[in-house]
Amino acid sequence: MDFDPTLLRTFVAVTETGGFTRAAERLHLTQSAVSHQIRRLEEQVGRALLHRTTRRLTLTEDGEDFLRHAEQILQSLAALSRRFQPSPITGAVRFGVPENFIGDRLPNLLCQFSRAFPDVRMDVNVSMSMDLRQMIDADELDVAVVIALPGAIGDTVLRRTRFVWVASDAFDVAPGRSLPFAFYPPPCINRQVGMSALDGTPVEWHVVFTSPSQQGLNAAISAGLAITVMIEDDVLPGMRIVDGQYGLPPLPPAEFVLLRRPGGCTPAVAVFGKLVLAWPETAPRPVSRVA
Repeated sequence: MDFDPTLLRTFVAVTETGGFTRAAERLHLTQSAVSHQIRRLEEQVGRALLHRTTRRLTLTEDGEDFLRHAEQILQSLAALSRRFQPSPITGAVRFGVPENFIGDRLPNLLCQFSRAFPDVRMDVNVSMSMDLRQMIDADELDVAVVIALPGAIGDTVLRRTRFVWVASDAFDVAPGRSLPFAFYPPPCINRQVGMSALDGTPVEWHVVFTSPSQQGLNAAISAGLAITVMIEDDVLPGMRIVDGQYGLPPLPPAEFVLLRRPGGCTPAVAVFGKLVLAWPETAPRPVSRVA
């Protein structure tokens, strides 16, 4: 049988307030209206739910059981209403993110936001960190996650990590030979950090492979073709950290930071930024092994 939620709410109100008069006050009804609704409910159930005396109102055994189910139904209806109520937030969010920030988990974050705010249009740009920073400055993005060196004023740190030199487990180079490197094309902070560290050292080196995608660099490194600069979190099985080997100089720490467009933001951008900050996968990943 189908139960009218209005009747269920009246029944719960009567049991919580302990009487028809107080329930009527809570529901903004007359006492007779409340009494009529309880009578309708009991007729539909076919059993007495309340035991009435001149001094008190108590639940029957059936009423105790019915109350538990009524409360569960009303709680589910309230949750359903909250889930699908129209969102007051509208507009668009232009979001930039590097390929290695959230990876396969990025769609989950975007899906969570889209479900909560269906009237907000997402425009996601996956690109290199230095490109994303320039797009923020040029008002082409509202919010972005970028990899940066520590210490930039105004950056909101999401995760701290470090740059490392990485090669394949099978990589080897004869002593005295020029070291081969694989890098993203410029502008790229990994490339910039690596080349800046190599400058001024006696290490002989050359670029043997360039790719705009992390997948391409991973393939080159896994094949044993070259050394590259990575975020420590991105080292894959079959790769090893080679810091301090082959005369390689130390590399600096790194941070994933959240940037926002200068000049304020819309409510949609503000809510999305809070979601990125609260996203659990911004926590550090397990530390990769060192050779």
